[in-house]
Amino acid sequence: MADADPCVKTRLQRIAFRAWRRGTRESDLVMGPFVDRHGEALSEQEISDLERLLDVDDEFLYPWIVGRNPVPAEMDGPVMRRLQAFLRDEVAAEVKKGIG
Repeated sequence: MADADPCVKTRLQRIAFRAWRRGTRESDLVMGPFVDRHGEALSEQEISDLERLLDVDDEFLYPWIVGRNPVPAEMDGPVMRRLQAFLRDEVAAEVKKGIG
């Protein structure tokens, strides 16, 4: 993030704060690490999409991410698919190592 626009950097810091303090541990452990690892690589549109997802209550968001409930069309898109892949590929691997 060293070369990032200061406004984008501040925005990502706010997003990271929100992502780590969702309200449920399960959501925190998906959203927080996702932002930490992939936030800097997101486009401005993807950052906006992520902010929209962060506005959704965990009771709806987490089941979408884990595939328990279908994602509404207006919330589906590249960021949701990246979150789902992150859960499947990266979080699951960490849980298998024993952090969960």
